[in-house]
Amino acid sequence: MKKVVFGGSRTLGRLSGAIRDRADNIMAQGYVMLIGDANGADRAMQEYLAQKGYTHVLIFCAGTTCRNNVGEWETRFVPSDRPRKDFHHYVIRDEKMIEEADYGFMMWDGKSKGTLNNIVNLLEMHKPVLVYLSPRKMFLTLKSKDDLPGLLSSCDQDAVESLENSLGLSRRIHAGESRLGFR
Repeated sequence: MKKVVFGGSRTLGRLSGAIRDRADNIMAQGYVMLIGDANGADRAMQEYLAQKGYTHVLIFCAGTTCRNNVGEWETRFVPSDRPRKDFHHYVIRDEKMIEEADYGFMMWDGKSKGTLNNIVNLLEMHKPVLVYLSPRKMFLTLKSKDDLPGLLSSCDQDAVESLENSLGLSRRIHAGESRLGFR
């Protein structure tokens, strides 16, 4: 059975009609939805899938606690030895979901470091990802790392520069080449 990892920014707590339509399509295909336990996009999608009575859902939680599992679906706890629940604590969970997924579906606010990290990780593993870019209310399908500059060109360039610095995008995507042309 095909698996879709769903994720998104914590600032995005509502699903648009277009997002719900895409989720309906995923459910119609019978795909397994792999979802984290964060507030925001994760919780919003959990609520929608629970409302629809969808059962092919697997919730991933970092460490020993699960913040959200609205539908009381099967839960997978991903061990973390991080002393704090910081960015890296949740990256471990996200990487496990991405490893198991065939495809990605991300809701991105154009600023969230975690969501962009997930998008890049999917592309590094040669897994296509559908991105809903919230500020532009548009979908983009990314099939390879070469598609990333198109996504980033639609974002606030100050935010992109900050993300470049914190995630090392150029190094990860184009090793040995000059920085990505964001401006």
